[in-house]
Amino acid sequence: MFFEIPDRLLPGQPFPLGASHDGQGVNFAVFSANASQIDLCIFDPAGRKELARLPLPDCTNEVWNGYLPEAAPGLLYGFRAHGPYEPHRGHRFNPHKLLLDPYARQLSGPLRWSDALFGYRIGSARADLSFDRRDSAPSMPKSIVAEEAFNWGEDRRPCVPWSRTVIYEAHVRGISILRNDVRSDLRGTFIALANPRFIEHLQKIGVTTLELMPVNAFMQDRYLLEKGLRNYWGYSPLSFFAPEPGYLSGGGLRDMRMAVRRLHAAGIEVILDVVYNHTSSGNELGPTVCFRGLDNASYFRLVPGDERYYINETGCGNTLNLSHPRVLQLVMDSLRYWAESFHIDGFRFDLGATLGREGTGFDPGSGFFDALLQDPLLSRLKLIFEPWDIGPGGYQLGNHPPGFAEWNDQFRDGIRQFWRGDSGQRGNFAARLSGSADLFNRRHRKPWASVNYVASHDGFTLEDVVSYGQKHNEANGENNNDGHSENYSANWGVEGATGDHATLETRHRVRRAMLATVMLAQGTPMLLAGDEFGRSQRGNNNAYCQDNDISWVDWEAAQGTQGKSLVRLLERLRDIRRGFESLQSTRFLHGDELQQGVPELAWFDEQGMPLADDAWHNPEARALAVQRANVTHTGELDIVLMLVNAGHDPISFKFPAGEHTWYFLLDSATDEGTPHAVTENAMVVQAHSLVVLANRILEVLR
Repeated sequence: MFFEIPDRLLPGQPFPLGASHDGQGVNFAVFSANASQIDLCIFDPAGRKELARLPLPDCTNEVWNGYLPEAAPGLLYGFRAHGPYEPHRGHRFNPHKLLLDPYARQLSGPLRWSDALFGYRIGSARADLSFDRRDSAPSMPKSIVAEEAFNWGEDRRPCVPWSRTVIYEAHVRGISILRNDVRSDLRGTFIALANPRFIEHLQKIGVTTLELMPVNAFMQDRYLLEKGLRNYWGYSPLSFFAPEPGYLSGGGLRDMRMAVRRLHAAGIEVILDVVYNHTSSGNELGPTVCFRGLDNASYFRLVPGDERYYINETGCGNTLNLSHPRVLQLVMDSLRYWAESFHIDGFRFDLGATLGREGTGFDPGSGFFDALLQDPLLSRLKLIFEPWDIGPGGYQLGNHPPGFAEWNDQFRDGIRQFWRGDSGQRGNFAARLSGSADLFNRRHRKPWASVNYVASHDGFTLEDVVSYGQKHNEANGENNNDGHSENYSANWGVEGATGDHATLETRHRVRRAMLATVMLAQGTPMLLAGDEFGRSQRGNNNAYCQDNDISWVDWEAAQGTQGKSLVRLLERLRDIRRGFESLQSTRFLHGDELQQGVPELAWFDEQGMPLADDAWHNPEARALAVQRANVTHTGELDIVLMLVNAGHDPISFKFPAGEHTWYFLLDSATDEGTPHAVTENAMVVQAHSLVVLANRILEVLR
């Protein structure tokens, strides 16, 4: 150590929470309403030896605090909390357990599983009602007083308008671990995200916004390690402020900031997938590593009248109590920290319905939602919610407040069903193509509120949607009982990999048609990393524990014939989406008449006739044409016509009546066909294909 540790701490300040260095020492502040004493524990630089244990001398407004003179960034520390061990009343204090600082900005060392991590005696007949006196410090990671200085230079948020946003969901480790053009010691880290070739790839396929799966420190669950598996996804938060140590290389926190800065310089936003609905400590039988030991009764939602048990609306054993003002403050402080200290551009909230729960259930006017919407910084960022949880009334798609976007699983399922050729899907497909107005066109919300995707981390990849009729999760060690059983997928004749030409051709067309649908539908498109060149998880639709080539992105596939073809398709879709305002509309279209009697939205059958009511309900109809139009800022009329055929045979489409010339822009079935004027009044659309025409040609496509 570079300073002499005193016998006692000086009185500190209750704000800010966490460890704050002022140049002369460090202030420590931690909330606990029910503790009787909290000790600051100081460790040697290796984190192995506890050098001092000093009680925090003051508690102001339930915030325990103290000041350590001459301490500096790099100091390793933790807390121990004294108080009642009365599980039936919700209290689980145990000073033998070292606790992470909830506001720690950086962690040192891994969590090493041992029975000492539990507040009760493992194997006791009294289970969690028993009390364990073993010191957990040797098994615990340590909190670090972080060095926050970083030169951001001229960094500016790209502030991409929602109407032009294209999201790319990726995993920090999985996206680069197999990249041969990245130094081996940097693969799987934040620095690899700044690789110029990766950034060029994102730009090439039209990505404006990189969404990263959880980057905050997360727990490696004991039951997975015992099976030889690992928590790959990261939805088991150990800290809400500290980045996952495994994603940092030698530069520490600087690595993540540098990656964000370089992505911003390329015009690409960075949003984080965040988990504030639960912690990694599980239910009453889980370990004591942070919140449970600091103030279990405040931080968690407990069963009224039997506070030994946790309300579990997340499926992860516990639920954070955002109705408590200090817990709400914790989450808001965490969000502001990522936004201010790392220049993050937005957030995707895992199990977002949980965050909107009050005592009476889900509430669009919940305290957390209100806090977000009034915040002068956070309210201006991109805020995306996963609109469900497993609790009562947990499915809340379309019910979040204005200002939020939502993952639209009805788009995912509806698009998969339509292109699979299911009967009776024409009307549902049209609704999803039109921004899911039936779900979002209320309270002056915009089409961008619907995040449109056909594949995400949670489920099949796009390649597997067209290659497997059933899930194949045997590698997870749960007898294939995990993951969703209904995926609305089809293998088109052969389960899994095949060399059959006819099967591969059909898969090729369906895959491309679904990508085109995502990019051309009203709403915010989202792509899953690797779908642009056919990444497969070999039929695993729940690869949360597969930190291996099942989940990793294989960049060699991007150099194959299929990979190059899909990338070319996305390039053209990028240009078409950007080139026509009607494909990035900032409002829902209702069919209002524009110039020359052309409606802003119209639907036609294969004969070029407006779809009648009974035609919408024809269960065997698998084709339709949609026309979108708008008046540009120069007063010109832009019209885009999409001809859609989800059937098994080619269909000849007649064009709707009109005086304009149609120009061919894209056929999802093939890379062939340069843009040109169509001289006939009809066009054949191949099976499982989508054709795009417009009343003007895009020079960028020539």
